Amino acid sequence: MSRSSSLFLGIFGAFALSCFVIVLAPQSQLGGLDPSYTEEDGGKISDIYPIANASMEQGSAVYAREGCVYCHSQQIRDPQNGTDIERGWGSRRTVARDYIFADSPLVGSRRMGPDLANVGAADWRNEPKDDVESRPKKRDAAWHYLHLYAPRTIHLSSNQPPYRYLFDVRKISGKRSFDALDISGEDAPKDGYEVVPKPEARALVAYLLSLDRSHPLKEAAAAPAAPATTAPAPQPAAK
Repeated sequence: MSRSSSLFLGIFGAFALSCFVIVLAPQSQLGGLDPSYTEEDGGKISDIYPIANASMEQGSAVYAREGCVYCHSQQIRDPQNGTDIERGWGSRRTVARDYIFADSPLVGSRRMGPDLANVGAADWRNEPKDDVESRPKKRDAAWHYLHLYAPRTIHLSSNQPPYRYLFDVRKISGKRSFDALDISGEDAPKDGYEVVPKPEARALVAYLLSLDRSHPLKEAAAAPAAPATTAPAPQPAAK
């Protein structure tokens, strides 16, 4: 066999092996995942999770376009590998089944800000030091709009940039709009004007409010904590 043939076979073999490991093996393991469901007496299926939601595609596109994925992840680690659950970012670790209806899973790889896998859940927290009594029971649309427009009115130390181009500042005509932002201080518009979200902001906030991966799943049961290592008991000194 000539040297050129050996080189070609080597390159082809490396490519084929990489394709199998990166594409075919994961597809064979995860490609056939279906939603989890409970089958009641009589064959009736209930408690289906997850459920496809095509209306969120526009919001996820805005999320990706605005670079949210560069600073926020959407994956909760188990207690053995991180403090995500302790921080209040989720009640369980995320698994492959959570993403089966996501056209482009936005799991992220960096955490300049908190994880958003469950930001739409009622018990989502930002940090473990958050005051349980003072934080909102649920971050609703009004909270998210204000956080997008003027992040430091929510958290003084926030490093999130304001996304003011996702909003319109317009003159009030008659009644104030129902979704106008309640802003005070230097970020407030001048008298007679209001700040209202554009369609992109509404789609983005609807997407954020839909993020709730707290549904219990068998394969997502929390991994047992690593056993604590104890030092051996001191031995009495030899006489």
